[in-house]
Amino acid sequence: MKKQKRTMRRKLAVSTGLIVLGIPLLTSAQEITLDTIVVTASRQQMRTNELLSDVTVIEREEIEAAGPSASLGDLLARQPGLELVASGGPGAASSIYIRGAKAGHTLLLIDGLRAGSATTGAPDLSYLPLQQIERIEILRGAASSLYGSDAIGGVIQVFTRKGEGPTAFNAEAGFGSHNTRAVSAGLSGGYQRWSYSLQAANQRTHGFSAANARDSYSFNRDKDGYRNTSASGSLAYTFARDQEVGLKFLYADGWNDYDGGGASDYRQDVRLSSFNLYSFNRVNSVWTSTLRLGQSVDATHNYRDGQNDGKFRTRQTQYQWQNDFRLPVGSALLALERLEERISTADAYIRDKRHIDSIVAGWNGSFNAHRLQFDLRRDDNSQYGDKTTGFASYGYQFSNAWRANVSYGTAFKAPSFNDLYYPLDDWWMHGNPDLKPETSKNKEIALHYQTGAHHASITAYQNDVKNLINWIYDGSTYETQPENVDTARLRGVTLAYDGHLWDLDVKAIADFQDPRDRELDKVLTYRSHRHGSLSVGQRRGVWDWNLEWQLHSERYRNETNTQTLGGYALVNLQAGYRFAPGWSAFIRANNIFDKKYALNYGFNTDGANIFVGVRYQPK
Repeated sequence: MKKQKRTMRRKLAVSTGLIVLGIPLLTSAQEITLDTIVVTASRQQMRTNELLSDVTVIEREEIEAAGPSASLGDLLARQPGLELVASGGPGAASSIYIRGAKAGHTLLLIDGLRAGSATTGAPDLSYLPLQQIERIEILRGAASSLYGSDAIGGVIQVFTRKGEGPTAFNAEAGFGSHNTRAVSAGLSGGYQRWSYSLQAANQRTHGFSAANARDSYSFNRDKDGYRNTSASGSLAYTFARDQEVGLKFLYADGWNDYDGGGASDYRQDVRLSSFNLYSFNRVNSVWTSTLRLGQSVDATHNYRDGQNDGKFRTRQTQYQWQNDFRLPVGSALLALERLEERISTADAYIRDKRHIDSIVAGWNGSFNAHRLQFDLRRDDNSQYGDKTTGFASYGYQFSNAWRANVSYGTAFKAPSFNDLYYPLDDWWMHGNPDLKPETSKNKEIALHYQTGAHHASITAYQNDVKNLINWIYDGSTYETQPENVDTARLRGVTLAYDGHLWDLDVKAIADFQDPRDRELDKVLTYRSHRHGSLSVGQRRGVWDWNLEWQLHSERYRNETNTQTLGGYALVNLQAGYRFAPGWSAFIRANNIFDKKYALNYGFNTDGANIFVGVRYQPK
């Protein structure tokens, strides 16, 4: 074990060294302007070099390189500060931890609207197909002051694909290990004042057994298959300059087999959908209004040996009116929101709906070398009353290349319907309607070097979380009920580099964290102290390739920190060949050294696997 730890430290040191040693060499690389626009960090458009928050943007090119057989969780796990826990292969239950915060502390947005399950209180990432996603923005740190409940660890916002320019057709098809097949096709473009996009995809696989033969002796260790059929689309009409109305939608429907104990066969049907109507209007030279109406649905239906074994459905209806004002110094926003949540289950909950009314105010601006951002939000929840959260950040530009920022923010998470109202007729576990929201206070400081084709950063943070909800077993009544009993301190440092070195595209990440239960003084389960990644690639002529290296130290799988899951290192390879205008062939090989590892105790992960395909994507 000690030898394994030393090896992992050396591997992470390599990634860290590349970041630190690479900075003096940055000026020798090709100069490219980094002007990516981000909206999640402030709910307004900002350039990456203006940000006062820790944000990562994943563009369509990186999404395509992940391969059609990859899940959204697989892609997110390669980003700074994020870890994945999965209970098997494709379609299996999975969770993303941002900076050590638990799965329910991540807010998922699809085109600006909330998505996820109000019964579990966590987003479902396993059925969001990469084929339908144009880009992803990841905001780390407390963000309830902008988005309300759940954003303790951060926000993941998914943007569906859109259309513009001349009409263009795209298609993709491929085949891989475990009889995996994936096809997708789409049409996008614009005509006069119209723009449109329509995409459809299907993915299926025979899969592998979710249960680990060594750790889960009572599970049915057959192959656990998966299928997902999805579609997305957008339609917009610009009737005058800066005057646009439109709609967007995403739909995914599928099933996966899973191992649920004993010799039974288990299957889960899943349906996810999100749609929104919007009207973007510039009222005058300083005032822009955006109205949005939308609804998301998260529905699951479980079967055991073909018989109904429970179903859960969450419907979230959302209304937003955001007003952006350009001021003599900076810009301000004022937004009103209403969220209506309703659940439907096979069991009778005491309450099956709630609503939240919110008001958001914010300002960001700069003068000379100084930059500031302030946000304030008040949420009125029909279940527990009011909650106010805020955010303040200050940044200073030392030179054209060097800048630093410091911030403080508060956040909260409302108890889920399961936490509050899990059916009282269940004799051994039930909810607690007296629960309070979980709350957090997040502090962070960051230093950035950004010039030309390079961005290197170091970010240190501390997030103190109180009133954590934990389900407690009472030995006298033999019942299990949730209580606000835990506190946690999430500390860490993230080093990151993304740029162009020695004619190579390089992305290096090193995370050092200590997510700790303060009552037990123990590391939180399934969080590693050290994790990182290194990606090196190149585009030369009609060829492109990319080599990825993921590293994770050991994790504890029990609260007393006496049982561990071993650390691991994965190597993935992607390559492409453009054999005709708009046409390319690609290959994706994951875990090429067939590493045996676990993301969750008792469940398998895939060994060496491959996927090959062809893509038509005119530029």
